[in-house]
Amino acid sequence: MDKTMLAKAIYDTARLTGQFKLRSGQVSEQYFDKYLFESDPVLLKSIAEHLAKLIPPETEILAGLEMGGMPVATALSLETGIPVVFVRKKAKEYGTCKLAEGQSIEGKKVCIVEDVVTTGGQILLSAKDLVQYGADVQYVVSVIEREAIGRENLEQAGLHYLSLFQMDELLSASSA
Repeated sequence: MDKTMLAKAIYDTARLTGQFKLRSGQVSEQYFDKYLFESDPVLLKSIAEHLAKLIPPETEILAGLEMGGMPVATALSLETGIPVVFVRKKAKEYGTCKLAEGQSIEGKKVCIVEDVVTTGGQILLSAKDLVQYGADVQYVVSVIEREAIGRENLEQAGLHYLSLFQMDELLSASSA
């Protein structure tokens, strides 16, 4: 599916109408449920095909952030053949005590994968954690760039940010 068709499919699949209480406490008549496109194998495969073109060629490990980045990173790993790790918000306090489950990230060029970026706050925390565990983190890719402040925050921290779609592209595709 081409990129315009994919944008429309994501919008049509993930946009819900009704009454929804948002994290801020406000009530909205629209809600964008990213898990609906992440759980659709046809959409997820197409997302991975398009997103794979944005992965820097020097990437050795894809890092899917808990929780939404994990299915996207897995699909990207299958598409590109690049190994994936699953990054917790906090390292386990038992067993292996790992932050990133999967292969070793020490000394590796790691590209963080996220589904939707709004402010980039969790990405910044996870990037810092990954670096403390020895990863070389310079890039972040996401399916959707929701707010410009996310890009600003990531770039201000020295990370290169690439997104498949900006939210306005999804909104435009919805009327196509």
